[in-house]
Amino acid sequence: MKISRGLAAAAGIGVGAGALALAYASLYERVQYTLRHFAVPALPEGAEPIRVLHISDLHMTPGQVRKAHWVASLSALDPDLVLLTGDNLAHPDAVDLVAKTLRPLLNAPGAFVFGSNDYYAPVFKNPLQYFNPNHEHRYGEALPTEELRKVLTDGDWLDLNNHAADKVVAGLNVHFAGVDDPHFDLDDYELVAGPVPKSADLSIGLTHSPEPRVLDEFARDGYDFVAAGHTHGGQVCVPGYGALVTNCGIDRERVKGLHPWEDMWLHVSAGLGTSPYAPVRFACAPEASLLTFVPKVF
Repeated sequence: MKISRGLAAAAGIGVGAGALALAYASLYERVQYTLRHFAVPALPEGAEPIRVLHISDLHMTPGQVRKAHWVASLSALDPDLVLLTGDNLAHPDAVDLVAKTLRPLLNAPGAFVFGSNDYYAPVFKNPLQYFNPNHEHRYGEALPTEELRKVLTDGDWLDLNNHAADKVVAGLNVHFAGVDDPHFDLDDYELVAGPVPKSADLSIGLTHSPEPRVLDEFARDGYDFVAAGHTHGGQVCVPGYGALVTNCGIDRERVKGLHPWEDMWLHVSAGLGTSPYAPVRFACAPEASLLTFVPKVF
């Protein structure tokens, strides 16, 4: 009898702790928007630093005003360049809110690629599927992709979905290239393949999902830096251990933050949103990042 009561008490404590953790993850940490800061040594010797704002995985739905206001306020940072790495939408009626969110930032030069949730709405998944990197993709209803694209290109941001382009940013000749979402096999690196032009002071690659096969191609072509998102930083992490899953081919140690990848730098954003079917974050606050590019260390 005493053992049964003990087990019941332990079970009750476990259930209570789980309920508290879920409440914290869904009601508090999920909306604790955080700005990360990183220094990226990727510029030529003697170049002046530039400030690059990296935003990813908004997963916007109508009514998410707090998130929209926080992201719009980042325009006060006066970035020299904005990088947007996909999954902006989580609802077909969210384009107008995304447009209002990003409008203050469209005054700065920018570049973007799309993720799967710029094409198809998210659908419910069994969370255990994320432990299988080869799980079958499920497509939700079609999203207004072209409306979103027009918002961004009307702001003179570069559409880098399987495209390359050159642009002067803060007096630097910057070569850009990007691929459409590798997680849904929309990427075609062959369309942007080739060595970085020698005239470039800085070379930047964009991809939504940081798949190693794509990162290896950018590194092989001599890029200085690649920005990615998609992972949500693991979204649910264990303090002292980190992410349980990455939802792609990247290793857990590089699921978020700034890391070397061969001879280039990789920044993976933990992103700002979640799927509406999994509105939780634990030990992995939503984030945007301000990257200060400085001269390389020789």
